[in-house]
Amino acid sequence: MLNSRYIILMILLPGFWLQAQEMKPISQKDVLERVQENNNQLKISRQEFLVARAEYRQSNAVFLPNISVSHTGMTTNNPLMAFGSKLNQEIVTQSDFDPALLNNPDRIDNFATRVEIQQPLLNLDGIYQRAAAKNKMQAKELQSFRTGDHIKLETENAYMQLQLAHKAVKVLEQALETAEANLRLAKNNFKQGYLQRSDVLAVEVRVTEVNNQLQYAKSNVKNASDYLMFLMGDPMNVVLVPKDSLQVQMISVNTSVLSQDRADIQAMDLATEARRKMYKADKMAFLPSLNAFGSYELYDDELFQGDGTGYIAGVALTWDLFNGGKRFGKAQQSKAEFKQAELEYDQHVNRSQLELNKAKRALNDAENKLHLTQLAMEQSKEALRIRNNRYEQGLEKTTELLMSETQFSEKQLEYYQTVYEYNYAAEYLQFLADSTE
Repeated sequence: MLNSRYIILMILLPGFWLQAQEMKPISQKDVLERVQENNNQLKISRQEFLVARAEYRQSNAVFLPNISVSHTGMTTNNPLMAFGSKLNQEIVTQSDFDPALLNNPDRIDNFATRVEIQQPLLNLDGIYQRAAAKNKMQAKELQSFRTGDHIKLETENAYMQLQLAHKAVKVLEQALETAEANLRLAKNNFKQGYLQRSDVLAVEVRVTEVNNQLQYAKSNVKNASDYLMFLMGDPMNVVLVPKDSLQVQMISVNTSVLSQDRADIQAMDLATEARRKMYKADKMAFLPSLNAFGSYELYDDELFQGDGTGYIAGVALTWDLFNGGKRFGKAQQSKAEFKQAELEYDQHVNRSQLELNKAKRALNDAENKLHLTQLAMEQSKEALRIRNNRYEQGLEKTTELLMSETQFSEKQLEYYQTVYEYNYAAEYLQFLADSTE
């Protein structure tokens, strides 16, 4: 007897635990808004775009100058350095040309302040690298948009799963209420000698089965709530209750050809273009580069002074003729990566068209199934009503009534499952056909 009580307690515990948790009503609109604000995947996608934008801004170095300032101090009695320091400080006198002093000079302190400027003039490889970085940044932005579309679809799907889970709980609670009422009627008929003990046991088994299904349905409610809270970036441990009921959503999507304006397709096109420009940049690396340079210098024998001044200005044309074959290998690598990007783009477009065609067929199948399951649910409901009336009059077997009850519950659950499948199929088709305005 004690073990039986423990078993009953373990069966009922999930239901009590669910009821003890906070119930929080929420609409689909509120869920979408909170996901847009707090979802971590969207934040990660945004950071990926910011990284790409920062890389593009680094490429400004192709046009903008590099300016640096330095101040150094040293002391020396090296003949060459000592005489040069005096020249820079503009303190050379006639006595400094004495061979004895030239060969064995006194220690001299030298402090130099230098402003250096390097200005790129013509670096064709850098120009193409900058263009590739811009394409990559644009691709990341479009990928961020597509990630937002995907998270929106996932959120709508999760909300519909929550609706479905609550519908299942409601259906099974009604089924349990009916089963318990039939059990009371069966026990009463048994006492009056109208039923056998086996009939009562069959009704008790039915009550136990429905109760067990109800506990699983309540667990599904909690699972759906947890996942929605995860998408919203909220750690609160609550049970969400949808304000919007599960019903058929009629969405019209008239398209048979994949839109090339879809964000992810545009992103892959830009990524391919970025690879092409990187290949072009690696080929431009074989050409010479032209850069201007200049510096303004101040020298003194005291810290942060500058009695002696001078400047240097010039232009450098540099051409690396051979660097061990590294550039040849890099050009071959970038060419292969460009060809790979082209193939990946074609594959993605073809696969997306395949998914679009499949989604259209899935929506048509779900629509047909929706009509059939609705008709089956109505028929099973009427059959249960008739059998229940006959059972109360003693004209129907207990097994037949139980079968009708089971069938009606199954058809209800099947119908709501089909509503969910139809709505998701419509949302998914819209997601595949969506294009960036």
